[in-house]
Amino acid sequence: MTQASATPKNGRRRHDREIIALAVPAFGALVAEPLFVMVDSAVVGHLGTPQLAGLGIAAALLMTAVSIFVFLAYATTAAVARRVGAGDLPAAIRQGMDGIWLALLLGAAVVALAIPTAPWIVDVFGASDTAAPYAITYLRISILGIPAMLVVLAATGVLRGLQDTRTPLYVAIGGFTANAVLNVTLVYGAGLGIAGSAWGTVIAQAGMAAVYLIVVIRGARQHGASLRPDAAGIRASARAGVPLLIRTLSLRAVLMIATAVAARLGDVDIAAHQIILSLWSLTAFALDAIAIAGQAIIGRYLGADDEKGAREACRRMVEWGIGCGIVLGVLIVLARPLFIPLFTSDPSVKDALLPALLVVAVSQPIAGVVFVLDGVLMGAGDGRYLAWAMLVTLAVFAPVALLVPSLGGGLTALWWAMTLMMTVRLVTLWLRTRSGRWIVTGATR
Repeated sequence: MTQASATPKNGRRRHDREIIALAVPAFGALVAEPLFVMVDSAVVGHLGTPQLAGLGIAAALLMTAVSIFVFLAYATTAAVARRVGAGDLPAAIRQGMDGIWLALLLGAAVVALAIPTAPWIVDVFGASDTAAPYAITYLRISILGIPAMLVVLAATGVLRGLQDTRTPLYVAIGGFTANAVLNVTLVYGAGLGIAGSAWGTVIAQAGMAAVYLIVVIRGARQHGASLRPDAAGIRASARAGVPLLIRTLSLRAVLMIATAVAARLGDVDIAAHQIILSLWSLTAFALDAIAIAGQAIIGRYLGADDEKGAREACRRMVEWGIGCGIVLGVLIVLARPLFIPLFTSDPSVKDALLPALLVVAVSQPIAGVVFVLDGVLMGAGDGRYLAWAMLVTLAVFAPVALLVPSLGGGLTALWWAMTLMMTVRLVTLWLRTRSGRWIVTGATR
């Protein structure tokens, strides 16, 4: 084998090792997050139906908050990774501290606004008279954990930027375990009911935030980075986060429109839609893990002024996205007789579910590339383009999806509209990646 033919192969192996080392722990941490809600649901479910209904409403609100503020992790990862690539670890950690201070400020603002308005928020979501008191109780207590939750997001971004996804995995596992033990102890042992579940989650989140802060503060002291809040740095973190916030809100709008359309199609279709959406979200965790690796790796290459390395890593991650998408699509088709009975025994729901599920399976390779390119552009700090691209996607998707009921389409047609949405994202992200305009090297963009 010649040196010329060996070098590309060795380069692919190097990129593969980096992707696996970052993506596998990231996947574990991503899966651990929704397990918090699952534990709460399992424990509270035995208290009664009104309690579980109240938890469902409050948990949906809290998960929405997580998705809205996830830019704290994304923007911090890219900024820290660039400075790591530039070889300036003190500046990298300083950048991370600015993100953490921003998280604390945002968390304090959310607490101040949400506690007094909790009854109104619950009422807007249409809680019944029996479920509303439990939803308000859980929400008011859980809101106290939002500053810690946002610190966890920002600190996770710091460690990802430092090319460390193992620590977030360990912290997520520890937090999940503590949450489970505290829930059982406080709900049943202490007899606190749904309030005990909320306090258990708050304590677990505070513990996770404390561990992250210890890790980051230790790194700051080791490299001589300041821990004091810096107004200019916090403003810079906020500016970097605004486009990603717009992107995230646009994506949430897509999912909300899809659910609203499915509800208009009837009870059978909305039930089948929720099952498919749960499965779609699960596959998204696997693909998002590669995207997280992309954020860290691309940011580091660009910070090191290595344009060639960034392009090669991008190309290899796209190949990973396609491969993982094909595998997930095949698994969905082959495993459908196993998992569908876990969700429903209703024949009419199964009939509505199957053809739409095949659409989801076919679209997985598209989703794989979309997630990867999303992560690449985030790692490059190209948030402004991501915001505009997602707004364009929303503008294309919304009228198509809203026409589904009036044109007599069913759930399968709705999921073809979702596939159109992913295809538009693919085109916009691919055009940007191909243009090379996302490649801006240096410690800052």
